[in-house]
Amino acid sequence: MKKILTLMWAVSLFTVGVWASQNGMITLKTVEGKTIHLKGTPDGLEIPEYKGKVVFLEFWGTQCPPCRMSIPHYIDLTKKYKDKFAMLAIEVQSTPKAQLKKFVESRKVNYDVVPYAGAEEFVDYIAERAQWKGSIPFLLVFDKTGKVVTMQIGLLNEDALAKLIEKLSSAKVKKTK
Repeated sequence: MKKILTLMWAVSLFTVGVWASQNGMITLKTVEGKTIHLKGTPDGLEIPEYKGKVVFLEFWGTQCPPCRMSIPHYIDLTKKYKDKFAMLAIEVQSTPKAQLKKFVESRKVNYDVVPYAGAEEFVDYIAERAQWKGSIPFLLVFDKTGKVVTMQIGLLNEDALAKLIEKLSSAKVKKTK
């Protein structure tokens, strides 16, 4: 299944890969005001702020019960693997930025959260490229080089996520010639 999803990601490059070459980097702003830069690559994403880290990119919503259940897992994982792992959560239920910021603060979220307003182009890009139909939570996992390694709709338990981080963060990076 993982190979099929990765293949779908690569094949969809031909339909929307022009986005990366025409537009270069896209800039997103977190609710805390941090700037995140993203650029599509043939097999994933380049995110300079997370260079060398395993990255989880999740599309989620404040009104989604499984999404809310995953927040404590991501908080724990961010604490435990802070030097090897980065979490980027894009809220896709259009919660107003001020309300989203209060939501994030009240739950003591320690990872980057981006409101949908201002991220629409990137969300559309990922939806097209990953053939995502909008179900949430939707998780994309990238290895240390930015290559997408898996996509998951629905909630995963913290133990499975931790094992994935450990496996990907300890993998040797293959050098290209």
